[in-house]
Amino acid sequence: MLPRVRWTSFLVTPSTLLRWHRRLVANRWTYARQPGRPPISQEIRALIVRLARENPRWGYQHIVGELKGLGIAVSATTARKVLREQQLGPAGTRGGPSWREFLRAQVKNVIATDFFTVDTMWFQRLYVLFFIEIASRRVHLAGCTSQPNGEWVTQQARQVAWTVAERADPVRFLIRDHDRKFTDSFDAVFQTQGARTIRTPIQVPEANGIAERFVRTVRSECLDWLLIVNRRRLERTLTVFVDHYNGYRPHRSLDLAPPNGRPAIENWAGTRPMAVKRRDRLGGLLHEYERAA
Repeated sequence: MLPRVRWTSFLVTPSTLLRWHRRLVANRWTYARQPGRPPISQEIRALIVRLARENPRWGYQHIVGELKGLGIAVSATTARKVLREQQLGPAGTRGGPSWREFLRAQVKNVIATDFFTVDTMWFQRLYVLFFIEIASRRVHLAGCTSQPNGEWVTQQARQVAWTVAERADPVRFLIRDHDRKFTDSFDAVFQTQGARTIRTPIQVPEANGIAERFVRTVRSECLDWLLIVNRRRLERTLTVFVDHYNGYRPHRSLDLAPPNGRPAIENWAGTRPMAVKRRDRLGGLLHEYERAA
């Protein structure tokens, strides 16, 4: 309604007026945003990554199913997105188990064998054959003899093979050295049980370190403190020590438990005196303690 020459008297320009109008319309008709899927927490993201790294053969769906069993609802798309952000690809493309994980998985199926010698008080040398389960550290005393020929060694191997065949985890590997007393018939005993014989390198006792450690233990805790008269005395002594070793002696590698485990016992509350009795074995060389009834 005003002439054009008077338009300069307006405080705003037409473009400003139009911008104000568009803003009013937007505030009138635009609603608050409603996100379709809420973001997952950092704790759940960390759990997805952990499951993928600890289980490289699990796919996205498997991980989602495992989370569902824990009461966590996550879609496969979200799990895939999280793993891609961490540069973890699909199952089969992630890194395999470490050497430590691999050995821990295989050690349940491995046993080792070796000889050690004992000289009697009459200077007769006796040979002791034993087997030890690598995972549980359980020892099997095969026998003692002054003439460990191939036939004797094979017969002792048969008896031990029948014993370990009752285990829940079958023996898959047998570790031994290159001693000539271990003949082909000895290896065949365990091959019929589905076990593979692994020979240690020559003059490398560390390759059979767990068996060597048992030899050191039986000497330092038992044989070095006794005079052995004959083979029968040695067998009785070792039978008692192996029973003590498997059933009572604590092992650091087993969280201070014996190879056969400990029976469940209630922790002492300290509210009453506790009576402890001692059981002597091998003439008091070995002591075993337990609560009095």
